[in-house]
Amino acid sequence: MPRLSRWYILASLLYLVAGVTLGMLLLVPKGIPLHPGLWRLLPPHIEFLLLGWTMQLAMGVMFWSLPRFQRGPERGNEALAWWAFGLLNVGVGLVSVGWVLGVPGWLPFLGRVLEAAAAIAFAAHAWPRVKSFAS
Repeated sequence: MPRLSRWYILASLLYLVAGVTLGMLLLVPKGIPLHPGLWRLLPPHIEFLLLGWTMQLAMGVMFWSLPRFQRGPERGNEALAWWAFGLLNVGVGLVSVGWVLGVPGWLPFLGRVLEAAAAIAFAAHAWPRVKSFAS
């Protein structure tokens, strides 16, 4: 398994643990009354599980499993995939911190822009590795 895939999958599992932990914290007030401000953790919980875990796991597996049409171990422009990894993680962090701290909408918006840039960078990396059956 390529090193970048291991990083993607490791980060996705860390987001899974963090997202499930936040979910458990959100369920505690169902039985034990706690501070109502705990519900500020709902957006990071969703962010960690949807983009942090699911998207990152998918990107790691795609990087590993998409076919290589060149000879050798090359997987295309790996720099774009590394940029996607960094941009996605910084974006998830900015969106989560922005929602928890109640920062004005520019911080979560910047995080979303970085997440979109990560998707574009990864698509630019992966697109040359996708071929139709007709060709």
